[in-house]
Amino acid sequence: MRSTRPDPGAGKGQFTRARGRTVSPPARPAAARNPRILIVEDEPALLRALQINLRARGYEVAAAPTGREALAEATRQPPDAILLDLGLPDLDGAEVIRELRGWSAAPVIVISGRAGSGDKMGALDAGADDYVIKPFNMAELLARLRAALRHGDHAPDRARFSIGRCEIDLTSHTITRNAGPLPAARPAAGQPATPAAGQPATPSETVHLTPTEWRLLEILLTSAGQLVSSDRLLTEVWGHGFERSTHYLRFHMARLRRKLEDDPPRPRYLLTEPGMGYRYQP
Repeated sequence: MRSTRPDPGAGKGQFTRARGRTVSPPARPAAARNPRILIVEDEPALLRALQINLRARGYEVAAAPTGREALAEATRQPPDAILLDLGLPDLDGAEVIRELRGWSAAPVIVISGRAGSGDKMGALDAGADDYVIKPFNMAELLARLRAALRHGDHAPDRARFSIGRCEIDLTSHTITRNAGPLPAARPAAGQPATPAAGQPATPSETVHLTPTEWRLLEILLTSAGQLVSSDRLLTEVWGHGFERSTHYLRFHMARLRRKLEDDPPRPRYLLTEPGMGYRYQP
């Protein structure tokens, strides 16, 4: 009977059979990345307890004591789920949720001492996935977190969109216009446009937007297929008191179309609904 024995000269994990043939055990599959949890909590004792319990169960943990720090951390390294207190020192938790929902599909579990039904409905309507009242049972919170992560595995990616040849990533705030054929030369009056044979392709390029253009685009993209009223766009981008300044919208929407649409005079994606507002049509 042939024997299998360790070969002192072989690398770790290798074995030598009779006749000197060296074989290696099957390679192990790469380990899956542990879920990353962002804790947004300004109470040090509770934050520490959450960090200890989550790390003990193998989660990667990031922490932010304020709403603005939470948004910055979520942008820098997107989490798989978020545990969020509503009573933050700088922003209300519901406002943080609305900002996150502009580009992130990560499940949000609110952990709050506010037990009123209005607070619960406000957080859930803003985009939270679950609501846990303080004080809470740690085992129950962890079970809710596992359930949220399972559901999150099947959530659509809300951070990436396309407009023609432009690929838009709301997480990194980047837009890339992919390579494509050069536009056909403008035909003579009454003649159809015919692209030239062997027409060269334009190279990929980065598209740059102003902060105002980004905010408008985010609202439209995250309301894909839905009419967004002019009043809402003006209020969310410029603030209260600008509801009648529709010329602002016309100016910036025209700029967005010039930058993103393949045929700006005849937009396919960024549509105007006359007298009502605008729509991103995927």
